[in-house]
Amino acid sequence: MKVGFLHSIIRKEEKLLLDEFRKRPDVELIKIDDRQQFFDLHKNSFDLDVVVERSVNHSRAVHALKIFSDHGIPTVNAPEVAEVCGSKFLTTQALIKAGIRTPRCFLAFTPESALEAMDQLGYPCVIKPTTGSWGRLISKINDRDAAEAVLEHKQILGSYHHSIFYIQEYVEKKGKDIRSFVVGGECIAAIYRHAEHWITNTARGGSTTNCSVSDELHEISVKAAQACGGGVVAIDVFENDDGYSINEVNYTMEFRNSIDVTGINIPARIVDYILEVGRK
Repeated sequence: MKVGFLHSIIRKEEKLLLDEFRKRPDVELIKIDDRQQFFDLHKNSFDLDVVVERSVNHSRAVHALKIFSDHGIPTVNAPEVAEVCGSKFLTTQALIKAGIRTPRCFLAFTPESALEAMDQLGYPCVIKPTTGSWGRLISKINDRDAAEAVLEHKQILGSYHHSIFYIQEYVEKKGKDIRSFVVGGECIAAIYRHAEHWITNTARGGSTTNCSVSDELHEISVKAAQACGGGVVAIDVFENDDGYSINEVNYTMEFRNSIDVTGINIPARIVDYILEVGRK
């Protein structure tokens, strides 16, 4: 089987996946560097059975996946999954449409309407760019004065990412949240992410411990993945007295800090699924 491996820089996750692919005797691995590759949109220049996407650039990932998919090459994940999961707004819309519990969220297009939305939602609240990862450019807004200051900064920064105001209910996590991993319709593992800071991302210094996958966690994780198109995704889950709610769904998921604490060979499970997609 010929597997295309679309990548940018090779991080720990990519090394683990590449090592796992190389263990499979029937796999011919073709690395495709998105920094060097160009595409002839009029013809399929690739003889591949499946493509796995591991780009760190969302725009490159979405465009490349669309090209491969339109040429009839199955991809993991599908371009539609990348498009939805790459946008916090589209993810929220998909979760709401599927009836999955998610924090209350407002969207506004001007600083004035965003301020009104925050006043209605109440403080503290959280404002995020609609596209982004690793907890970057996320602000907890504790009061109206802070809201006015942050909105003014976003207006002056002026880029597209700062012109759409995604405003979310603040959820008290009590120092931890959950990241669950869904591969092909199964929640294979989950971790707690701990931090004294309100942002618990491991990229921001959060620590990890194993989280047992209960039936309830499995169900809401799989439903969230399916709402966004399925495939290989990581789900950010809030847990409080009212049960679970879904914060975000991530499509080029990182897992380096989750293998040892869960005891699950996550890259092997991902590769198994990719090869299954290629065979189909």
